[in-house]
Amino acid sequence: MISDKKKRRRIEIILAVCIILAVFIGVVLGRTLSEIRNVDIRADLQNYEPALPTQILDRNGNLITELFSDEKREIVPVEELPKHLIYALISREDANFYEHNGLSFKHFFRAVFNIIAGNYFSGFSTLTMQVAGAHYADRSEISITRKVKEVWYAFQIEKALTKNEILEIYMNEVYFGHNTYGVESASQFYFGHSAKDITLAESAILVIQLASPASYSPINHPETARNRQIDVLNEMVELGYCSKEEADDSFSAYWDSFDYSRSNIASAYFDNASKAPYFSEYVRLQLNDMLYGAVDVNKDGFIVHTTLDLDIQKSANKIMDRAYREINQEYQKYSDSRYEIVNDEFISIIDILSLAFNIGDIRVTGARQKGLATDYYFETINPSLYMLSSIFGLTNLNKASVTGYNKNKSRNEKNTVEGALITLENNTGRILAMVGGSDFETKQYNRAVDAIVQPGSCIKPLYYSAAISSHKFTPATRLYDGPIVFFDDSGNPYEPLNYLGEWEGSVLLRYALATSMNVPSLQVLDGIGFDAAIDRISRMTGLYDKRNNEVLFPRGFPLGLGVTALAPINMARAFATFPNQGKEVVPIAVISVEDRQGNIILEPEKDRLRDKQKNKGEDQIMTPQEAYVMTDMLQSTVEFGTLANRRRYVGGFDGMPMAGKTGTTQNWQDAWTSGFSPYYTSVLWFGFDTPGNSLGRYLTGATAAGPYWALYMKEIHQDLEVKEFPEPESGIIRVRVCKISGLLPTNDCDDGTKEEIFLIGTEPRKTCNIHKFQKQRNEDLLIRLQKNLLIEDVPFQTFDIPQLDLPDFLLDNPADSGIGTEDNGDYNPLLD
Repeated sequence: MISDKKKRRRIEIILAVCIILAVFIGVVLGRTLSEIRNVDIRADLQNYEPALPTQILDRNGNLITELFSDEKREIVPVEELPKHLIYALISREDANFYEHNGLSFKHFFRAVFNIIAGNYFSGFSTLTMQVAGAHYADRSEISITRKVKEVWYAFQIEKALTKNEILEIYMNEVYFGHNTYGVESASQFYFGHSAKDITLAESAILVIQLASPASYSPINHPETARNRQIDVLNEMVELGYCSKEEADDSFSAYWDSFDYSRSNIASAYFDNASKAPYFSEYVRLQLNDMLYGAVDVNKDGFIVHTTLDLDIQKSANKIMDRAYREINQEYQKYSDSRYEIVNDEFISIIDILSLAFNIGDIRVTGARQKGLATDYYFETINPSLYMLSSIFGLTNLNKASVTGYNKNKSRNEKNTVEGALITLENNTGRILAMVGGSDFETKQYNRAVDAIVQPGSCIKPLYYSAAISSHKFTPATRLYDGPIVFFDDSGNPYEPLNYLGEWEGSVLLRYALATSMNVPSLQVLDGIGFDAAIDRISRMTGLYDKRNNEVLFPRGFPLGLGVTALAPINMARAFATFPNQGKEVVPIAVISVEDRQGNIILEPEKDRLRDKQKNKGEDQIMTPQEAYVMTDMLQSTVEFGTLANRRRYVGGFDGMPMAGKTGTTQNWQDAWTSGFSPYYTSVLWFGFDTPGNSLGRYLTGATAAGPYWALYMKEIHQDLEVKEFPEPESGIIRVRVCKISGLLPTNDCDDGTKEEIFLIGTEPRKTCNIHKFQKQRNEDLLIRLQKNLLIEDVPFQTFDIPQLDLPDFLLDNPADSGIGTEDNGDYNPLLD
């Protein structure tokens, strides 16, 4: 009896529990289903827009790079993927994928049993449930409600889509670690090729990332990844997806070529193999400003058509890589030579003093050996330690090697010559090439745009153009190159020097600019005044709104030698003004932007052209005639000035006219060359990220930047038709003048004449009187000698009396003179 009662009681309890459980499940299911949206699964998934990277294209439609943040994804049809990749996936994630209808009851009951038995927690999500969870549930939530949603939507997906369609969605969306989403992006990142070409062993590596990318990454944990890879390959062999021999061969091939040195901080974001990384980042920043609102350039899959020309960029990369290597070698030689002088001349004396007076702090010999040992560790030992610690997972050793790497990086930055290059198309301002430094991965500092440094003598043509516009100066204006003290508006004196302290006496303006003379240039600055100079410089460089900033544009004569702060992109737009017939040139990087459907949503270049039409004439900084005179004068820099040896160095430019200017700042900290052809304007700069260091007197604008500017300009013009700079149809006149005075020649001008270019109305009206004056002076001297020495009928030709150079203000030819400063190191008579 008692036993029957107990049995009945147990049955009642079980029934009660079942009823309660049924009610609970019914409530949960009802509540969950009430929250589930009634959607058209096929339409919903087809309209779904996963995060896609933005593609950056050059002006010819070639891919430069892709922009993305946390999701690097490329869509690839499942039909184009190899079968063994699909087999690897389903054998690891969902062996019954082709048999179930969204839910694997076998896996479901196994999971329930394990939970009740307290064995372990095992999931039962199928591939279809994972797709459902990604689209219709919050997979970060651990609850029965979420699982019910996943199962419900999994059934709906299975009804609406084919198995291959489900696979395609899954394989293009799932996360594979290191910021990669989808098999294509993951394959490109891990193996360097498309998923369409993935091997058997590589397929196994990919699918184990789905379980835990942090634990099984072949980059961070190669040994753990190898073991899990073997498990997957063995499963595939057991399921008949491949033979044992195929698995072993693929496994061996993968690890035989594996790169153990790859950084353990690698990700698709930092592995962005851009063909123009500095330009790509520049475009990304511009897009963030243009595409304001609820858009994300890293996820919304825009197609960005840019101005870059990858062929020109390739030349820029090649020549700048060579420049970084060779200039740093020259700088190191210069530095070593200085240290050798110190070692030979002073170290022994200092050591004797330290021993004699027991001053240990100044002892050098031991410190020198310690320094050599430190260099050896950083350059030889530390890289090997880093690689070994990464391979064998030696955490403490890895931390030490990373610390050593960071210290060595800091040391190198102080003594590494960096540089930048930018090329603009003259008449459009399109940025065709941009190099912002030697190593984008190490330091994303774009020196082409952000390096605000002194331009040195490259600033001279900017205010020379204001002098031409003033009609006070012409290419034939006579100036004086000699010691002069200049006084600014406050009465402060300033006494400039030339390179190596050499002087040439009276010179013409064209020659002074071509050879980068300082005192004559400051005479030009003094002649036009600071207001006119600053106005012209600020307009040409795109800094007109800052023209009243006296820190940037000081009202003093050092400004005439480049004591201001500009980036290479500012200097490029300034120099492009000359071949663009005096019109303002504004650099532009983006032509148009399309959304992922191919709709054009932005056209910055067309917008700019419309604005120019509305404000026609406002972009004219100087007249075409004034710009042409400046262009003609700057060609002299290449013909006989500071770039003449550079022209000879490359064997000429194959008939293509070139013009430009070099610049070197005080103490040889920065070296510039800015120049242009009828097609392009290019600016090169070299210097240090850390101020205060010196390139040395032998690395100047002419000798450091000049040769690579010449090489680069010759290379990118090889396939272009030779053409001349466009000359205005009117307003220009050519007049033959005396080479010495710049005035109309007479029969007395024995030193010769030359044809010079002038704005109409500024050509010389007076005839040269210098030679007549000199002849009269020599005849007077001869008469005095004859009287004093009682010499009769001595022919004039027997006396070799040197010609004297006198400043204009001592002759009957007054010219606007000015003031001067210190040398930039541009003109070296030994070089040119």
